[in-house]
Amino acid sequence: MMIYDRVALIGLGLIASSMGHAIKAAGLANAVGFDTDASVRQVARDVGFCTVVDSLAEAVAGADLVVLAVPVGAMGDVAAAMAPHLKPGATVTDVGSVKQAVIAAVAPHIPTGVHFVPGHPLAGTEYSGPRAGFATLFQDRWCLLIDDGADADALSRLRTFWEGMGANVDVMDAAHHDVVMAVVSHTPHLIAYTMVGVAEHVRRVSDSEIVKYSASGFRDFTRIASSDPTMWRDIFLTNKDAVLDILGRFSEELFALQRAIRIGDGNHLHDYFTRTRAIRRGIVEARQDTAAPNFGRGGERG
Repeated sequence: MMIYDRVALIGLGLIASSMGHAIKAAGLANAVGFDTDASVRQVARDVGFCTVVDSLAEAVAGADLVVLAVPVGAMGDVAAAMAPHLKPGATVTDVGSVKQAVIAAVAPHIPTGVHFVPGHPLAGTEYSGPRAGFATLFQDRWCLLIDDGADADALSRLRTFWEGMGANVDVMDAAHHDVVMAVVSHTPHLIAYTMVGVAEHVRRVSDSEIVKYSASGFRDFTRIASSDPTMWRDIFLTNKDAVLDILGRFSEELFALQRAIRIGDGNHLHDYFTRTRAIRRGIVEARQDTAAPNFGRGGERG
């Protein structure tokens, strides 16, 4: 079912390419795409998940929905450049992992008569680029839409669009979104990067042993820590208050566990691990994980 006549995908990486595949599979719109990198545009043409054009202005002209799928730090500049070419009545959304900073950067450039509904699909893999996308990336995953005074009709239509790509949709305000993401995504990524960095500096364990025995747990840290460095740099710099708050709480929890280990408090450790194990069970019951060894990420793509 067609939700929009024309959707413009700006930035042709994992999320946009997956959107293109999902849009085509469900017949939701006619998708066009643009990326500032000519080589990325050529790969996207070869893959064929949307019609690729060679300018931002051409991509957004006449589009009913414009999706900003560029790094958070670049969204303000892209919004400013495309603003004169937006169709009256169009909706602009994004897929960034931080919302308050994106709103501050993008909203001032949105012309009167164009609706801005920020969004964030909670889906991804450790791979990037236009070859990494696949149509089922959003299936049974959550997409968060931000209602900080958004137009009700534009919000409802965008919700239907994401549901058409298989996503579950929740609506929340930007500040709450950023705190939630600091807990469930941003801080865990930072911890994963840190653990991989620690392993790199443990010289008494050879590189071959790190690789050889990685399936014992380290492997899963490396999956997270192999995510796009530009994207994660921007996320931490733009959501720093929430991330620093959660890191402080993490440090307090870690100190308590260190003390329990030091003094041999087995009861504290057992009780703590029992509570955290229940969280894992809840994630499985909510169908936010699969039995696949690659965590349901769609195979070796990219």
